Amino acid sequence: MHPGNVWGGSLDAVDSDRAAAEEEERRRTMSEWDRGALHSQRLTAEHDRSQLDETQQSWLLAPNDSWKKKKKKYVNLGCVSVSRTAFMWTVGSIIVLFLVVALPIIIVKSLPGKKSMPPPPDNYTLALHKAIQFFDAQKSGKLPKKNKVSWRGDSGLKDGQPDVVGGLVGGYYDGGSNIKFHFPMAFSMTMLSWSLIEYSHKYKAINEYDHMRDVLKWGTDYLLLTFNNSATRLDHIYTQVGGGLRDSDSPDDIYCWQKPEDMSYDRPVISSTSAADLGAEVAAALAAASIVFNDKPDYAKKLKKGAEVLYPFFRSKSRRRRYSDGQPTSQAFYNSTSMFDEFMWAGAWLYYATGNKTYIQLATTPSVPQTAKAFANRPELMVPSWNNKLPGAMLLMTRYRLFLNPGFPYENMLNRYHNATGITMCAYLKQYNVFNRTSGGLIQVNLGKPRPLEYVAHASFLASLFADYLNSTGVPGWYCGPDFVENHVLKDFAQSQIDYILGDNPLKMSYVVGFGKKFPRRVYHRGATIPNDKKRRSCREGLKYRDTKNHNPNNITGAMVGGPNKLDQFHDLRNNYNASEPTLSGNAGLVAALISLTSSGDYRIDKNSMFSSVPPLYPPAPPPPKAWKP
Repeated sequence: MHPGNVWGGSLDAVDSDRAAAEEEERRRTMSEWDRGALHSQRLTAEHDRSQLDETQQSWLLAPNDSWKKKKKKYVNLGCVSVSRTAFMWTVGSIIVLFLVVALPIIIVKSLPGKKSMPPPPDNYTLALHKAIQFFDAQKSGKLPKKNKVSWRGDSGLKDGQPDVVGGLVGGYYDGGSNIKFHFPMAFSMTMLSWSLIEYSHKYKAINEYDHMRDVLKWGTDYLLLTFNNSATRLDHIYTQVGGGLRDSDSPDDIYCWQKPEDMSYDRPVISSTSAADLGAEVAAALAAASIVFNDKPDYAKKLKKGAEVLYPFFRSKSRRRRYSDGQPTSQAFYNSTSMFDEFMWAGAWLYYATGNKTYIQLATTPSVPQTAKAFANRPELMVPSWNNKLPGAMLLMTRYRLFLNPGFPYENMLNRYHNATGITMCAYLKQYNVFNRTSGGLIQVNLGKPRPLEYVAHASFLASLFADYLNSTGVPGWYCGPDFVENHVLKDFAQSQIDYILGDNPLKMSYVVGFGKKFPRRVYHRGATIPNDKKRRSCREGLKYRDTKNHNPNNITGAMVGGPNKLDQFHDLRNNYNASEPTLSGNAGLVAALISLTSSGDYRIDKNSMFSSVPPLYPPAPPPPKAWKP
């Protein structure tokens, strides 16, 4: 290797030529690269000058046409600006949605069609509409034009004349006869008021509230005539208009078989200077009605005044006798057996109506319930009726304890009333064997005596109402001895008994006229049996209509008859009046039970209206101190 060839390799001439050629090729290639690079640099420079010109023009003059093509347009919406394209897409989408979704809905809604209907009324509501009509059929006096019973007209327009100042026109006939018994009439009005106070929302839901108030006012207007309600002291009260005995042989309300519109015989008015039970019952009726008519202050005040006028009359020891004592025409039909149960009953209603503590003190004075045997736990005293107010009075005052809990000095007696009420409710239940039942399931609260349905209806109302009281206070049940019984058991009991009355019985017969397909057609009732043909029948001429086997020409809609015997048997015959005659107090119990059970208007009670006049139980809080001033 030559020492000068630092890279190594041969130093021959051939290698030298090859090297020269390679060097020439390298120079040519580099020259081409230089020209390409130079051209590229020239193009880049020209582009930079062009860009510079556009920038200079945009800053110094105005945007050229190419800039205008790239600018976006915006829509000013006041508080915000949006792209015109986005705005148009949004508006277009809204229009499409309106056409596709909203417009068809609007068109469909605007087309005439069937309105959504509320659920059909239950059987209790249907029966209730009819049961209330019975009172329209029993009205005496000058009837209102809107009276719904086509075969009834004005009657008894001379009742009370000339002996009674102002007369005794109006009120209600009791049952199938044309007698006006004030004792059961007053009790009936009290029960109707009670149901109106507790369940006014239900009556409104079925459009019967105003009708019921008319029915009640017809009764209370009349009761105000039975004593001198403008006096401060009373010396007598009227107990009855008309009358008669079963074996009578002279023209009267029993001997004659006439429509009320045809009566021409004398109708005696019976009065009494010692009728503590009747005075207390009329006071209870007026006091209870005053709560119903709280929205009519003048009328409510008149009712309260009448009730309070009666208080010293029925509390006077010199007048402490029963209204039926010595009155055979009263004893034969509505013989009163006590008066201290009416004292409890009237005391509670007077207190709720006025807030006067004198009345609640009467109702809770230990000697009053003790004399009335309120805590004797005897089955016959657990049956609510026109003659026995103990179960109703004790439930009414149990309400006071449950909702207001007044404490001392009433707590001890109210607690005893509460316990006695619980025992009564236990007695109604089948498992405790206090009352017998028919094979068809009807409880024999009247101990096998005639006319069972009236007593069953009132017991069902109290049981249903007590369950509603407990539900309203969040109490799930009560104790029967060691057994805890839930509230629904009482409701089930009440429903089973009213269902029996409405047709769920061995005969599959409704005992309410006009309800169901099968009901009594030969009701013991003078007005319903005689044709409505504008012909007047004499005293005895109507007997042929009583004794015929034909159906009554006029259905006395809503009337609950006396009912079956203890073997579930019922004979649809007029001469069997214990089974086929309706009564005012019987239908009052039926109406109260039905309204408590109907699902119309929700399952609840009005907790507050009853206590609208009761003063606060505790002193009001003192006013806050005045602001401190430096």
